[in-house]
Amino acid sequence: MWLEDVALESTHVKLMPLVADHADQLVAAASDGDLWSLWYTSVPNQDSVESYIAFALDQKSKGLSLPFVVIDKNTNNVIGTTRYCNADTTNHRVEIGYTWYAKSYQRTSINTECKMLLLQHAFEKIAAIAFEFRTSWFNYPSREAIARLGAKQDGILRQHQKLPNGSYRDTVVFSILDSEWAGVKVNLEYRLQKYKS
Repeated sequence: MWLEDVALESTHVKLMPLVADHADQLVAAASDGDLWSLWYTSVPNQDSVESYIAFALDQKSKGLSLPFVVIDKNTNNVIGTTRYCNADTTNHRVEIGYTWYAKSYQRTSINTECKMLLLQHAFEKIAAIAFEFRTSWFNYPSREAIARLGAKQDGILRQHQKLPNGSYRDTVVFSILDSEWAGVKVNLEYRLQKYKS
């Protein structure tokens, strides 16, 4: 298996492997902002959280995914989730996706810290050659956050997915290459220093 369980930790957050017992904590985090009501992304509620976790763990068992819960180190509460997903184990390419945080943690250092942990582990420990990020065309906050990390937009997949309401999702694709990691790392370290000042 290319992707293996790991716990990652920075100043304010811990990324711990997702397990079935995290269901109630994920629902509690998602209820901060009623995140499941956002039509352009998929965040679990009380009714869908078990299938959400079951899918993540199924993908993990196939070597395609490595899901995490995001934990606030100050409170030890689960505040969201993120994962390596759609892994190409032959070419060592992987996507970071299924990322969401409780509303009160958005636009803080949390996303930058999580991305730094995930990117550093992938590029420096497991020799990934490229990281991909995908988001809905209409998820403007996510698109802006991905660009701030230093990822470059590769393109837009038009009518990429059919949504439950019958409409189609246009998916915006970004990436960071291993040859770009040194510069991206400096940018992330600089951004994290600004949060401290």
